[in-house]
Amino acid sequence: MSVDSAEKRPSRRGGGRAARVAVRSAPLADDLRPVRAGLTGGQYNPLTEAGVARIHEAALDALEQVGLSQAPPTGAAAMVAAGAIQGDDGRLRFPRALVEDMLARAARGITLYGRDPRHHLDLSGSRVHYGTAGAAVNLVDAVTGDYRPSTARDLHDSARLAHHLDNLHFFQRTMVCCDVPNLVEMDMNTLYACLAGTTKHVGTSFSDPASVAPGMELIHMVAGGEEAWREMPFVSLSNCFVVPPMKFATESCETMEACIRAGMPILLLSAGQAGATAPAPVAAAIVQAVAECLAGVVYVNSIAPGHPAVFGTWPFVSDLRTGAMSGGSAEQALLSAGCAQMHRFYGLPGGAAAGMTDAKVPDMQAGWEQGITNVMAGLSGLNMVYESVGMYASLLGFCPEGMVLGNDLIGQAQRCVRGIDVTEDAVSLDVMKAVCLDGGPGHYLGSDQTLALMQTEYLYPEVANRLTPKDWEEAGRPELIAAARRRKESILQMAPLQVPHEVDRAVRARFDIRF
Repeated sequence: MSVDSAEKRPSRRGGGRAARVAVRSAPLADDLRPVRAGLTGGQYNPLTEAGVARIHEAALDALEQVGLSQAPPTGAAAMVAAGAIQGDDGRLRFPRALVEDMLARAARGITLYGRDPRHHLDLSGSRVHYGTAGAAVNLVDAVTGDYRPSTARDLHDSARLAHHLDNLHFFQRTMVCCDVPNLVEMDMNTLYACLAGTTKHVGTSFSDPASVAPGMELIHMVAGGEEAWREMPFVSLSNCFVVPPMKFATESCETMEACIRAGMPILLLSAGQAGATAPAPVAAAIVQAVAECLAGVVYVNSIAPGHPAVFGTWPFVSDLRTGAMSGGSAEQALLSAGCAQMHRFYGLPGGAAAGMTDAKVPDMQAGWEQGITNVMAGLSGLNMVYESVGMYASLLGFCPEGMVLGNDLIGQAQRCVRGIDVTEDAVSLDVMKAVCLDGGPGHYLGSDQTLALMQTEYLYPEVANRLTPKDWEEAGRPELIAAARRRKESILQMAPLQVPHEVDRAVRARFDIRF
């Protein structure tokens, strides 16, 4: 590895000492970077072993005694054939033996593919990956605080940003294309805005079962054919297959069945809101989410045993004073971390939400809420941390500058997940003796060990400000939001289309693409 050079950052005000920052002369290889996709979490466990076992038992009881209603006929038939029991009330109930059998069939250690192999996601064990999601209906101006309806162009730009932010590992739609009123056309614009913006793994949603066939046609065009797609499916379906509490979402289930047949990985998403559509106790909200996702495991594996599916327990929190969602609360952090612990208990790939904030713009409240929830999600070993950056006003708004700031924040969260490397070299006293004894320099600033570790052991933010007050003053008091905006604009000025131009022309000739 080359020795890092020092670079002077000129003062805007003239005179005085210019701030000096270390920069590396070349990008580090992935295996040398201080943080990377798939670091192993699981150090934090909000639930005791007895608590995990109790939640599991309560979820099985809920499936046996309460069950779920409103499954489509095709899904109900498949689950009944596998061993579910449909009562006179129309509800499907799931014997414990059936759930255990389907858990044994369920896919483990799956890979979610990117179109570029560098972006493949290994969901084995407690490997942690951070990315986006949210489906906000507004774009937030970080400077003015104004909200306006989001567009297909806004979504495409957010995908382009995500592609060039190293600490984001996958991209699921951040905004709704509010300028495309037709549902099928909106789904096509959503899908293509993502695929044209990034080669990282993409999560998408289909608002209508009628979107699946044209959506798969579009995906095959980008993949180079159905066979190539099935060999490396680079899009997963984010599917709200349940409407909490304990009801299947009929049309979403029909969409899910079609996507399973098409070879698309599934995010089984249960998004109850504690105190509203899920029980108010944090533990009971986890019970319901686990029960609903276990029903999803039965559903998927009764149709296609071993089909790749992510156990998507996404319980949210209500502010019980108002009933409004509170995505940045400590209770939300506990819910997501507790769900991750249940994923690890089942040995299934899992995803949940973290990083949301109730703040309306990037401010101090946003910082603490996003930081706490993202760090706890990572430390709990959550495989897929959705909604981790850019989401404001409890998912009503998306802010691109917030995504840029979030990239720095996620880097720090990943550094916490990585933890402390205790090796013989790290704790050797040789360097200490050389510094402290026999006329040594009395400091470690220039030691070979410090220089060797300054990029592999330590992580430096791209936007956050570490200047001293004096250097900050001399630099013209740079503001964080302004720095994030410059970073955003520099990325968008150079970010190319991520599909070949001939494919882009073919897609636009076939579909009404609005960006």
